[in-house]
Amino acid sequence: MKTYKIHLIRHAMTSESQEGKYIGHTDVPLSEAGVAQLESMKEEYIYPVADVVFSSPLSRCTDTARILYPEAQIVTIDELIEYNFGEFEGRTAEELHEKEELFDDWLRGERDVEPPFGESNADFAKRVCTAFAAIAEGVMKAGTEDTVIVTHGGVIMTIMAAFALPEASMHEWLTPNGCGYTLRLTPTLWMAGQKVEAIEEIPAPERKQENYYDGWDYYPDITDEDFDVSEYINE
Repeated sequence: MKTYKIHLIRHAMTSESQEGKYIGHTDVPLSEAGVAQLESMKEEYIYPVADVVFSSPLSRCTDTARILYPEAQIVTIDELIEYNFGEFEGRTAEELHEKEELFDDWLRGERDVEPPFGESNADFAKRVCTAFAAIAEGVMKAGTEDTVIVTHGGVIMTIMAAFALPEASMHEWLTPNGCGYTLRLTPTLWMAGQKVEAIEEIPAPERKQENYYDGWDYYPDITDEDFDVSEYINE
């Protein structure tokens, strides 16, 4: 049976992310350091090929996509935009912990908690998961072998927690800038329970050398003995 690959890649660094600020819908550019790091990673490591490239419409994602795939036509999808942090936007966790009563409940991932004038965790998950499911269905219908999605850290963590095998909680899929995961989409497994297999880190090393991110490990806290795909197929 034919399988397909969907590659999730987080955008390169911004000045705000280096400062530890929550940046969601604000359209901030990549930092000079972020561009330089991504170009260096592209030179030293292997990024997946792409038959089609989807991206969040925010410039930090579209610019990342253009650096990695300069020949591709970038298709933007609004639903791939980062979380709407509302009044938490542009502030650090330390500041919010001190001044916002809702922050700790929101940080724990309570579904109906939302920042003032922001988006609830439940609404964000629904938006992102609906978009990813539509992409997966489209990939199979079109027969597209390699699909790249350049998006945000929160979007990738949400997709991985909802769809990826082996299963892991959202925070365990925390992804460094310029990195991501390759997912194998198998029609039978998808139809059985809307699941995809996480099979590889992005980028892949071109030659044996020290990784850019110490401790950047593929399967988070999960061993092969914990993973039995038959459990999901037979449910």
